[in-house]
Amino acid sequence: MLHAHLEQSSAKPLPVVIIGNGPSGICLSYLLSGNIPYVRRNPVHPNPILQRKLEETPEVSILDQDIEYLSEGLEGRSSSPVALLFDALMRPDTDFGGTADSVLAWSHQPDRAIPHLVLGKNLPGGAWHSIEGSMFTLSQGDWMGLPDLQFKDWLSKKKRGFRNNRATAGDIVQYYQYYVAKKGLKKNFRCGTLVTSVKKLSVDVDSCYNSQNPQSNPQVDSGSLFQVDGFLTTVSGTQPFSVYAENVVLATGTYDSPSHLGVKGEHLPFVHHTLSALEEAVKNKEIGMMSDPILIVGAGLTAADAILFAHHCNIPVIHAFRRKVNDPALIFNQLPKTMYPEYHKVHQMMKEQAIPYPGPYECYVSLPEHHIVTFTEDRKCIFCDKSGHQKIHNISMAFVLIGSNPNLTYLPNNGVDLAVDCEQPVSSKRNPIDVDPFTYESVHEKGLYAMGPLAGDNFVRFVQGGALAVASSLLKKANPNPP
Repeated sequence: MLHAHLEQSSAKPLPVVIIGNGPSGICLSYLLSGNIPYVRRNPVHPNPILQRKLEETPEVSILDQDIEYLSEGLEGRSSSPVALLFDALMRPDTDFGGTADSVLAWSHQPDRAIPHLVLGKNLPGGAWHSIEGSMFTLSQGDWMGLPDLQFKDWLSKKKRGFRNNRATAGDIVQYYQYYVAKKGLKKNFRCGTLVTSVKKLSVDVDSCYNSQNPQSNPQVDSGSLFQVDGFLTTVSGTQPFSVYAENVVLATGTYDSPSHLGVKGEHLPFVHHTLSALEEAVKNKEIGMMSDPILIVGAGLTAADAILFAHHCNIPVIHAFRRKVNDPALIFNQLPKTMYPEYHKVHQMMKEQAIPYPGPYECYVSLPEHHIVTFTEDRKCIFCDKSGHQKIHNISMAFVLIGSNPNLTYLPNNGVDLAVDCEQPVSSKRNPIDVDPFTYESVHEKGLYAMGPLAGDNFVRFVQGGALAVASSLLKKANPNPP
Protein backbone atom coordinates (compact mmCIF):
# COMPACT_ATOMS: atom_id res chain seq x y z
CA MET A 1 0.00 0.00 0.00
CA LEU A 2 2.73 2.44 0.98
CA HIS A 3 4.72 1.86 -2.17
CA ALA A 4 1.57 2.48 -4.14
CA HIS A 5 1.31 5.94 -2.60
CA LEU A 6 4.63 6.85 -4.19
CA GLU A 7 4.19 5.04 -7.44
CA GLN A 8 0.53 5.90 -8.17
CA SER A 9 -0.57 9.50 -7.90
CA SER A 10 -4.18 8.28 -7.82
CA ALA A 11 -3.76 6.59 -4.44
CA LYS A 12 -6.09 7.63 -1.62
CA PRO A 13 -4.59 10.38 0.59
CA LEU A 14 -2.64 9.20 3.61
CA PRO A 15 -3.45 10.51 7.08
CA VAL A 16 0.21 11.45 7.70
CA VAL A 17 3.42 11.94 5.72
CA ILE A 18 6.65 12.51 7.69
CA ILE A 19 9.50 14.19 5.80
CA GLY A 20 12.81 13.15 7.36
CA ASN A 21 13.88 9.76 8.72
CA GLY A 22 16.24 10.76 11.52
CA PRO A 23 15.52 10.11 15.22
CA SER A 24 12.50 12.48 15.19
CA GLY A 25 10.84 10.64 12.29
CA ILE A 26 11.72 7.21 13.68
CA CYS A 27 10.28 7.99 17.11
CA LEU A 28 7.07 9.42 15.63
CA SER A 29 6.66 6.37 13.37
CA TYR A 30 6.93 4.12 16.44
CA LEU A 31 4.19 6.06 18.23
CA LEU A 32 1.91 6.15 15.17
CA SER A 33 2.31 2.38 14.68
CA GLY A 34 0.01 1.62 17.60
CA ASN A 35 2.65 1.71 20.35
CA ILE A 36 0.92 3.40 23.25
CA PRO A 37 2.73 4.51 26.45
CA TYR A 38 1.10 4.03 29.84
CA VAL A 39 2.44 4.65 33.33
CA ARG A 40 3.52 1.27 34.67
CA ARG A 41 2.09 -0.10 37.87
CA ASN A 42 3.29 1.43 41.13
CA PRO A 43 5.79 3.81 39.58
CA VAL A 44 8.04 5.86 41.83
CA HIS A 45 9.08 9.11 40.18
CA PRO A 46 11.63 11.36 41.93
CA ASN A 47 9.55 14.44 41.06
CA PRO A 48 6.73 14.41 43.65
CA ILE A 49 4.45 16.76 41.71
CA LEU A 50 4.71 14.67 38.52
CA GLN A 51 4.32 11.50 40.60
CA ARG A 52 1.03 12.78 42.01
CA LYS A 53 -0.27 13.68 38.53
CA LEU A 54 0.69 10.25 37.15
CA GLU A 55 -1.29 8.54 39.92
CA GLU A 56 -4.51 10.38 39.01
CA THR A 57 -5.44 8.45 35.84
CA PRO A 58 -2.98 5.55 35.44
CA GLU A 59 -5.42 3.64 33.21
CA VAL A 60 -5.31 6.41 30.56
CA SER A 61 -2.37 6.41 28.15
CA ILE A 62 0.03 9.34 28.20
CA LEU A 63 -0.98 10.13 24.59
CA ASP A 64 -4.61 10.53 25.66
CA GLN A 65 -3.97 12.62 28.74
CA ASP A 66 -3.68 16.41 28.99
CA ILE A 67 -0.02 16.85 28.06
CA GLU A 68 -0.04 20.52 29.00
CA TYR A 69 -1.22 19.65 32.52
CA LEU A 70 1.35 16.86 32.94
CA SER A 71 4.28 19.00 31.78
CA GLU A 72 3.35 22.10 33.77
CA GLY A 73 6.11 23.17 36.16
CA LEU A 74 8.82 20.82 34.85
CA GLU A 75 12.33 22.28 34.57
CA GLY A 76 15.43 21.05 32.78
CA ARG A 77 17.81 21.54 29.88
CA SER A 78 15.14 22.20 27.26
CA SER A 79 12.71 25.07 26.81
CA SER A 80 10.04 22.69 25.51
CA PRO A 81 7.65 21.54 28.26
CA VAL A 82 6.64 18.39 26.34
CA ALA A 83 10.30 17.50 25.71
CA LEU A 84 10.95 17.78 29.45
CA LEU A 85 7.87 15.63 30.19
CA PHE A 86 8.78 12.72 27.90
CA ASP A 87 12.41 12.88 29.03
CA ALA A 88 11.30 12.82 32.69
CA LEU A 89 9.12 9.77 32.00
CA MET A 90 11.85 7.88 30.13
CA ARG A 91 14.90 8.99 32.17
CA PRO A 92 13.49 10.12 35.55
CA ASP A 93 16.68 11.29 37.30
CA THR A 94 19.33 11.33 34.60
CA ASP A 95 20.30 14.98 35.15
CA PHE A 96 21.31 14.07 38.69
CA GLY A 97 23.47 11.17 37.57
CA GLY A 98 20.81 8.58 38.42
CA THR A 99 19.92 5.48 36.44
CA ALA A 100 16.28 5.02 37.48
CA ASP A 101 14.21 2.98 35.05
CA SER A 102 11.58 4.54 32.85
CA VAL A 103 8.12 4.82 34.44
CA LEU A 104 6.53 3.95 31.09
CA ALA A 105 5.10 0.62 29.97
CA TRP A 106 4.35 0.14 26.27
CA SER A 107 1.23 -1.50 24.87
CA HIS A 108 0.99 -2.47 21.20
CA GLN A 109 -2.54 -1.65 19.99
CA PRO A 110 -2.71 -2.15 16.20
CA ASP A 111 -6.26 -0.78 16.05
CA ARG A 112 -4.93 2.63 17.13
CA ALA A 113 -2.20 2.78 14.47
CA ILE A 114 -2.37 5.68 12.02
CA PRO A 115 -1.22 4.85 8.46
CA HIS A 116 1.79 7.00 7.59
CA LEU A 117 4.81 7.26 5.37
CA VAL A 118 8.34 8.34 6.38
CA LEU A 119 10.36 9.83 3.52
CA GLY A 120 14.15 10.11 3.71
CA LYS A 121 17.10 10.55 1.37
CA ASN A 122 19.25 7.93 3.11
CA LEU A 123 18.71 4.84 5.24
CA PRO A 124 16.98 5.50 8.59
CA GLY A 125 19.17 7.71 10.75
CA GLY A 126 18.98 11.01 8.90
CA ALA A 127 21.97 13.35 9.25
CA TRP A 128 23.84 10.82 11.40
CA HIS A 129 24.91 9.21 8.10
CA SER A 130 26.82 12.43 7.29
CA ILE A 131 28.92 12.33 10.46
CA GLU A 132 32.28 10.53 10.52
CA GLY A 133 31.61 7.17 12.17
CA SER A 134 34.38 7.32 14.79
CA MET A 135 33.29 10.73 16.14
CA PHE A 136 31.96 10.63 19.69
CA THR A 137 28.53 12.05 20.38
CA LEU A 138 28.18 15.16 22.50
CA SER A 139 25.32 13.60 24.45
CA GLN A 140 25.69 10.68 26.80
CA GLY A 141 25.01 7.37 25.12
CA ASP A 142 21.96 6.75 27.33
CA TRP A 143 20.42 9.96 25.97
CA MET A 144 20.61 8.75 22.36
CA GLY A 145 18.12 5.93 22.90
CA LEU A 146 14.60 5.73 21.48
CA PRO A 147 11.46 4.48 23.29
CA ASP A 148 11.30 0.91 24.59
CA LEU A 149 14.79 -0.15 23.45
CA GLN A 150 17.62 1.30 25.51
CA PHE A 151 20.74 2.16 23.60
CA LYS A 152 23.00 0.70 26.30
CA ASP A 153 21.18 -2.65 26.08
CA TRP A 154 21.72 -2.75 22.31
CA LEU A 155 25.39 -1.80 22.75
CA SER A 156 25.98 -4.48 25.39
CA LYS A 157 24.75 -7.11 22.90
CA LYS A 158 27.59 -5.99 20.64
CA LYS A 159 29.99 -6.64 23.55
CA ARG A 160 30.78 -2.95 23.63
CA GLY A 161 30.73 -0.28 26.29
CA PHE A 162 30.84 3.50 26.46
CA ARG A 163 33.91 5.70 26.54
CA ASN A 164 33.18 8.40 29.13
CA ASN A 165 29.56 7.26 28.82
CA ARG A 166 29.47 8.41 25.19
CA ALA A 167 28.93 6.57 21.91
CA THR A 168 30.27 6.94 18.38
CA ALA A 169 28.23 8.28 15.48
CA GLY A 170 28.71 4.92 13.75
CA ASP A 171 27.10 3.13 16.69
CA ILE A 172 24.16 5.55 16.63
CA VAL A 173 23.45 4.95 12.92
CA GLN A 174 23.53 1.16 13.41
CA TYR A 175 21.25 1.42 16.45
CA TYR A 176 18.66 3.50 14.57
CA GLN A 177 18.58 1.02 11.68
CA TYR A 178 18.29 -1.88 14.13
CA TYR A 179 15.47 -0.06 15.96
CA VAL A 180 13.45 0.41 12.76
CA ALA A 181 13.80 -3.28 11.91
CA LYS A 182 13.26 -4.62 15.46
CA LYS A 183 10.13 -2.52 16.02
CA GLY A 184 8.57 -3.55 12.70
CA LEU A 185 8.64 -0.04 11.23
CA LYS A 186 10.34 -0.79 7.90
CA LYS A 187 7.04 -0.93 6.05
CA ASN A 188 6.49 2.77 6.88
CA PHE A 189 9.87 3.94 5.57
CA ARG A 190 10.73 4.87 2.00
CA CYS A 191 14.41 5.66 1.60
CA GLY A 192 15.95 7.23 -1.50
CA THR A 193 13.28 9.93 -1.66
CA LEU A 194 14.04 13.58 -2.30
CA VAL A 195 11.09 15.86 -1.54
CA THR A 196 11.00 18.90 -3.82
CA SER A 197 7.62 20.44 -2.99
CA VAL A 198 4.96 20.54 -0.26
CA LYS A 199 1.80 22.41 -1.26
CA LYS A 200 -1.44 23.01 0.59
CA LEU A 201 -4.40 22.24 -1.64
CA SER A 202 -7.10 24.51 -0.30
CA VAL A 203 -9.97 26.70 -1.39
CA ASP A 204 -8.68 29.23 1.15
CA VAL A 205 -7.17 31.91 -1.09
CA ASP A 206 -5.54 33.59 1.90
CA SER A 207 -3.24 30.65 2.53
CA CYS A 208 0.35 31.07 1.37
CA TYR A 209 0.16 27.40 0.31
CA ASN A 210 -2.82 27.90 -1.99
CA SER A 211 -1.46 26.86 -5.34
CA GLN A 212 -4.47 25.27 -7.04
CA ASN A 213 -8.11 24.41 -6.47
CA PRO A 214 -8.41 20.79 -5.26
CA GLN A 215 -11.60 20.36 -7.26
CA SER A 216 -9.47 20.47 -10.39
CA ASN A 217 -7.80 17.25 -9.25
CA PRO A 218 -10.15 14.24 -8.99
CA GLN A 219 -7.89 12.43 -6.50
CA VAL A 220 -8.18 15.15 -3.85
CA ASP A 221 -11.14 15.57 -1.52
CA SER A 222 -12.73 18.97 -1.10
CA GLY A 223 -11.10 19.48 2.31
CA SER A 224 -7.65 20.90 2.89
CA LEU A 225 -4.93 18.46 1.88
CA PHE A 226 -1.21 18.59 1.19
CA GLN A 227 0.47 17.46 -2.00
CA VAL A 228 4.03 16.19 -1.54
CA ASP A 229 6.13 15.91 -4.71
CA GLY A 230 9.63 14.63 -5.24
CA PHE A 231 11.85 11.96 -6.75
CA LEU A 232 12.24 8.33 -5.76
CA THR A 233 15.56 6.61 -6.52
CA THR A 234 15.75 2.82 -6.58
CA VAL A 235 18.02 0.27 -8.21
CA SER A 236 15.96 0.61 -11.36
CA GLY A 237 16.42 4.37 -11.63
CA THR A 238 14.88 7.67 -10.55
CA GLN A 239 11.26 8.62 -11.06
CA PRO A 240 8.99 11.44 -9.89
CA PHE A 241 6.25 10.86 -7.34
CA SER A 242 3.28 12.68 -5.85
CA VAL A 243 1.52 11.72 -2.64
CA TYR A 244 -1.42 13.38 -0.90
CA ALA A 245 -1.68 13.67 2.87
CA GLU A 246 -4.10 15.11 5.39
CA ASN A 247 -1.19 16.04 7.68
CA VAL A 248 2.50 16.62 6.95
CA VAL A 249 5.25 16.50 9.57
CA LEU A 250 8.52 18.33 8.84
CA ALA A 251 11.43 16.50 10.47
CA THR A 252 14.33 17.24 8.12
CA GLY A 253 16.72 18.71 10.69
CA THR A 254 19.27 21.43 10.01
CA TYR A 255 22.33 19.57 8.74
CA ASP A 256 21.64 20.08 5.04
CA SER A 257 23.03 23.52 4.27
CA PRO A 258 26.32 24.71 5.86
CA SER A 259 26.45 28.37 6.85
CA HIS A 260 28.70 30.71 4.86
CA LEU A 261 30.71 33.74 5.91
CA GLY A 262 29.63 35.76 2.91
CA VAL A 263 33.13 37.10 2.22
CA LYS A 264 35.04 37.64 -1.01
CA GLY A 265 36.77 34.51 -2.32
CA GLU A 266 34.67 32.06 -0.31
CA HIS A 267 33.70 30.34 -3.57
CA LEU A 268 37.34 29.43 -4.37
CA PRO A 269 38.01 25.68 -4.67
CA PHE A 270 40.29 25.45 -1.61
CA VAL A 271 37.54 26.82 0.70
CA HIS A 272 35.23 24.15 2.14
CA HIS A 273 32.30 24.07 4.56
CA THR A 274 32.21 20.50 5.87
CA LEU A 275 34.33 18.35 8.16
CA SER A 276 34.10 15.51 5.63
CA ALA A 277 36.03 17.66 3.13
CA LEU A 278 38.96 17.73 5.56
CA GLU A 279 38.83 13.97 6.02
CA GLU A 280 38.74 13.52 2.23
CA ALA A 281 41.71 15.87 1.71
CA VAL A 282 43.82 13.92 4.20
CA LYS A 283 42.77 10.61 2.69
CA ASN A 284 43.77 11.84 -0.79
CA LYS A 285 47.06 13.25 0.56
CA GLU A 286 46.17 16.75 -0.61
CA ILE A 287 47.47 18.09 2.71
CA GLY A 288 49.97 16.79 5.24
CA MET A 289 52.45 17.79 7.92
CA MET A 290 54.64 19.70 5.40
CA SER A 291 51.75 21.70 3.92
CA ASP A 292 51.00 25.32 4.63
CA PRO A 293 48.58 25.49 7.57
CA ILE A 294 44.93 24.77 7.04
CA LEU A 295 42.53 27.44 8.28
CA ILE A 296 39.64 26.37 10.51
CA VAL A 297 36.97 29.02 11.12
CA GLY A 298 34.49 28.62 13.96
CA ALA A 299 34.33 27.91 17.67
CA GLY A 300 31.71 25.16 17.89
CA LEU A 301 32.05 21.41 18.24
CA THR A 302 32.45 20.73 14.51
CA ALA A 303 35.39 23.14 14.39
CA ALA A 304 36.81 21.42 17.48
CA ASP A 305 36.42 18.01 15.81
CA ALA A 306 38.33 19.35 12.79
CA ILE A 307 41.15 20.62 15.03
CA LEU A 308 41.39 17.28 16.81
CA PHE A 309 41.46 15.44 13.48
CA ALA A 310 44.17 17.73 12.04
CA HIS A 311 46.19 17.52 15.28
CA HIS A 312 46.04 13.71 15.11
CA CYS A 313 47.37 13.87 11.52
CA ASN A 314 50.11 16.42 12.41
CA ILE A 315 48.62 18.97 10.04
CA PRO A 316 49.37 22.61 11.01
CA VAL A 317 46.29 24.67 11.87
CA ILE A 318 45.37 28.35 12.05
CA HIS A 319 42.17 28.65 14.05
CA ALA A 320 40.12 31.85 13.73
CA PHE A 321 36.94 32.69 15.63
CA ARG A 322 35.00 35.82 16.58
CA ARG A 323 34.44 35.31 20.31
CA LYS A 324 36.76 35.71 23.28
CA VAL A 325 38.09 32.41 24.60
CA ASN A 326 36.43 32.99 27.97
CA ASP A 327 33.04 33.96 26.49
CA PRO A 328 30.37 32.12 28.55
CA ALA A 329 28.42 31.48 25.34
CA LEU A 330 31.23 29.30 23.94
CA ILE A 331 30.09 25.68 24.06
CA PHE A 332 33.41 24.65 25.69
CA ASN A 333 32.58 26.77 28.73
CA GLN A 334 29.36 24.80 29.18
CA LEU A 335 30.74 21.25 29.04
CA PRO A 336 31.93 19.25 32.10
CA LYS A 337 35.68 18.68 31.76
CA THR A 338 35.59 15.09 32.97
CA MET A 339 33.03 13.96 30.39
CA TYR A 340 34.53 15.86 27.44
CA PRO A 341 38.33 15.78 27.88
CA GLU A 342 39.08 16.17 24.16
CA TYR A 343 36.97 19.32 23.81
CA HIS A 344 38.50 20.71 26.99
CA LYS A 345 41.91 20.10 25.37
CA VAL A 346 40.90 22.15 22.31
CA HIS A 347 39.65 24.97 24.53
CA GLN A 348 42.94 24.90 26.42
CA MET A 349 44.82 25.20 23.11
CA MET A 350 42.60 28.10 22.06
CA LYS A 351 43.51 29.95 25.27
CA GLU A 352 47.22 29.11 25.51
CA GLN A 353 48.23 29.36 21.87
CA ALA A 354 46.78 32.76 21.00
CA ILE A 355 49.04 35.13 19.04
CA PRO A 356 51.30 36.89 19.98
CA TYR A 357 52.07 34.52 22.85
CA PRO A 358 53.92 31.37 21.81
CA GLY A 359 52.39 28.38 23.57
CA PRO A 360 53.27 24.75 24.16
CA TYR A 361 51.40 23.34 21.16
CA GLU A 362 53.21 22.93 17.89
CA CYS A 363 51.39 23.28 14.60
CA TYR A 364 48.49 25.25 16.08
CA VAL A 365 47.81 29.00 16.22
CA SER A 366 44.72 30.52 17.81
CA LEU A 367 43.22 33.79 16.53
CA PRO A 368 40.43 34.80 18.94
CA GLU A 369 38.29 37.83 18.14
CA HIS A 370 39.25 37.71 14.46
CA HIS A 371 37.08 37.66 11.37
CA ILE A 372 37.86 36.78 7.77
CA VAL A 373 38.03 39.63 5.25
CA THR A 374 39.03 37.89 2.02
CA PHE A 375 40.34 34.66 0.51
CA THR A 376 42.68 35.23 -2.46
CA GLU A 377 43.29 33.00 -5.46
CA ASP A 378 46.92 32.40 -4.45
CA ARG A 379 45.74 30.73 -1.21
CA LYS A 380 46.14 33.60 1.17
CA CYS A 381 43.66 34.70 3.80
CA ILE A 382 43.28 38.26 5.07
CA PHE A 383 42.10 38.53 8.69
CA CYS A 384 40.97 41.49 10.77
CA ASP A 385 41.40 41.60 14.56
CA LYS A 386 39.22 43.40 17.13
CA SER A 387 41.27 46.60 16.74
CA GLY A 388 40.72 46.68 12.97
CA HIS A 389 44.29 45.65 12.13
CA GLN A 390 44.62 43.32 9.16
CA LYS A 391 47.07 40.44 8.75
CA ILE A 392 47.74 37.93 5.98
CA HIS A 393 48.47 34.21 6.30
CA ASN A 394 49.36 31.64 3.65
CA ILE A 395 47.05 28.62 3.87
CA SER A 396 46.70 25.33 2.00
CA MET A 397 42.94 24.93 2.52
CA ALA A 398 40.17 26.60 4.52
CA PHE A 399 37.33 24.94 6.41
CA VAL A 400 34.51 27.27 7.42
CA LEU A 401 32.64 25.36 10.15
CA ILE A 402 30.23 27.88 11.63
CA GLY A 403 27.03 25.85 11.77
CA SER A 404 24.37 24.87 9.29
CA ASN A 405 20.89 25.86 8.21
CA PRO A 406 17.88 23.77 7.24
CA ASN A 407 17.19 23.25 3.56
CA LEU A 408 13.51 24.11 3.20
CA THR A 409 13.47 24.79 -0.54
CA TYR A 410 10.60 22.31 -0.80
CA LEU A 411 8.35 24.78 1.07
CA PRO A 412 6.87 27.98 -0.38
CA ASN A 413 9.20 30.92 0.35
CA ASN A 414 11.69 28.48 1.95
CA GLY A 415 9.41 28.14 4.97
CA VAL A 416 9.97 31.74 6.09
CA ASP A 417 6.20 32.29 6.42
CA LEU A 418 6.10 29.52 9.04
CA ALA A 419 8.88 30.91 11.27
CA VAL A 420 8.56 32.78 14.55
CA ASP A 421 9.91 35.85 12.72
CA CYS A 422 8.31 35.75 9.27
CA GLU A 423 10.89 38.24 7.96
CA GLN A 424 13.94 36.03 8.63
CA PRO A 425 15.13 32.60 7.40
CA VAL A 426 14.31 29.56 9.53
CA SER A 427 17.08 28.75 12.03
CA SER A 428 16.99 26.09 14.73
CA LYS A 429 18.73 28.35 17.25
CA ARG A 430 17.49 31.82 16.34
CA ASN A 431 14.25 31.48 14.39
CA PRO A 432 12.57 28.06 14.48
CA ILE A 433 9.25 27.20 12.88
CA ASP A 434 6.50 28.61 15.10
CA VAL A 435 4.57 25.68 16.58
CA ASP A 436 2.05 25.16 19.35
CA PRO A 437 4.22 23.95 22.28
CA PHE A 438 1.85 21.09 23.18
CA THR A 439 0.95 19.76 19.71
CA TYR A 440 3.90 20.97 17.56
CA GLU A 441 1.37 21.95 14.90
CA SER A 442 2.26 25.09 12.96
CA VAL A 443 0.49 28.17 14.27
CA HIS A 444 0.40 29.49 10.69
CA GLU A 445 -0.75 26.37 8.80
CA LYS A 446 -3.10 23.77 10.29
CA GLY A 447 -2.26 20.19 9.42
CA LEU A 448 1.44 21.03 9.11
CA TYR A 449 3.71 19.99 11.99
CA ALA A 450 7.42 20.55 12.67
CA MET A 451 9.65 18.70 15.10
CA GLY A 452 13.31 18.27 16.01
CA PRO A 453 15.76 21.10 15.20
CA LEU A 454 13.20 22.80 12.92
CA ALA A 455 11.10 23.40 16.04
CA GLY A 456 14.11 24.33 18.18
CA ASP A 457 14.81 20.89 19.74
CA ASN A 458 18.45 20.16 18.96
CA PHE A 459 19.26 17.03 20.97
CA VAL A 460 18.03 13.47 20.33
CA ARG A 461 17.13 13.29 24.00
CA PHE A 462 14.56 16.07 23.58
CA VAL A 463 13.26 15.60 20.01
CA GLN A 464 11.24 12.66 21.28
CA GLY A 465 8.98 15.00 23.24
CA GLY A 466 8.03 16.59 19.94
CA ALA A 467 7.10 13.14 18.62
CA LEU A 468 4.91 12.61 21.70
CA ALA A 469 3.16 15.95 21.12
CA VAL A 470 2.59 15.29 17.39
CA ALA A 471 1.36 11.73 17.97
CA SER A 472 -1.00 12.85 20.73
CA SER A 473 -2.43 15.57 18.48
CA LEU A 474 -2.88 13.23 15.49
CA LEU A 475 -4.49 10.50 17.60
CA LYS A 476 -6.94 13.00 19.06
CA LYS A 477 -7.77 14.20 15.53
CA ALA A 478 -8.36 10.61 14.42
CA ASN A 479 -10.51 9.79 17.46
CA PRO A 480 -11.67 12.67 19.65
CA ASN A 481 -13.07 10.10 22.15
CA PRO A 482 -10.21 7.65 22.76
CA PRO A 483 -10.77 4.36 24.63
